[in-house]
Amino acid sequence: MRVLIVDDEPAARAKLRRLLRAEPDVAELLEAPDAPAALALVQAASEPPALAVLDIEMPGGNGVQLAAALRAQGVRCIVFSTAHAEHALQAFELAALDYLLKPYTPERLQAALARVREQLARPAAPVGEWWVGGERVRLAEVQWVSAADNYIE
Repeated sequence: MRVLIVDDEPAARAKLRRLLRAEPDVAELLEAPDAPAALALVQAASEPPALAVLDIEMPGGNGVQLAAALRAQGVRCIVFSTAHAEHALQAFELAALDYLLKPYTPERLQAALARVREQLARPAAPVGEWWVGGERVRLAEVQWVSAADNYIE
């Protein structure tokens, strides 16, 4: 799996790099200190990373805006790694797979990576479609969605 790390703090990037290098399925790590550098890396790459781990507050644009741009570039999985809990709702509205609050433990990162692997094991849904309960649903056919405890109706 190709992973993009975007964080303006060198120590945070180093920690994440160290933890991800220990993962047997992480084949390549890309790093950027800000949103413009991250977009340039992805646009110059032969294929987009499967996963982007993004900070929220950084120079040149925030992680939520960057997540939307990376999705448009073909990045399938987004995980946020930040000290700012107040952006979690926005992150999940962008279909982030996880939201790691700094400082996080290696075990907490492992839980996020398990979600990423599960997502990557599924075929990518074409634009305008969602995977719901193992079935592909076209957004144009959705008329109503309701939360029922831990389920969607």
